[in-house]
Amino acid sequence: MGTTLRYPYEIREAKEYFDDIPNLKVEPDMLKLAEHILQSKAADFDPSQFVDHYEEAVVEMLKTKEAGIPVSREAAAPRKQNVVNLMDALRLSIAQEKAASAPPKKGRKRIEGQGEMLLPIAGKKRKETVAEPAERPSNRQKNVG
Repeated sequence: MGTTLRYPYEIREAKEYFDDIPNLKVEPDMLKLAEHILQSKAADFDPSQFVDHYEEAVVEMLKTKEAGIPVSREAAAPRKQNVVNLMDALRLSIAQEKAASAPPKKGRKRIEGQGEMLLPIAGKKRKETVAEPAERPSNRQKNVG
């Protein structure tokens, strides 16, 4: 446990820091709500829940030295971190999206020089996409004749 000691000339009055804060009247409902939150979140501090990995490593090193085993001066391998390069992740995402949306590739032709069949296949119905002409002539056609 460490304690920071200060000389008397280093310590300042609290008024210097808190004089700027105005005294406000807090509504009773808001005060009850704040007290409820503090009471519901309050808990005893249990230091056994926390582990000091640095202290464990130092104690382990001291035990190996005490046993007479030579200690290697190599730096311990850094723990793998879950750090992702955002640009690489973006490129990978774009590549996957393009691969998913790309039309399937056509197979190779069996005979060199063979053209694609452009004629309709008998037995299949073609969809007519030609629009029918309008019954009423446009203004341009009226003026011409």
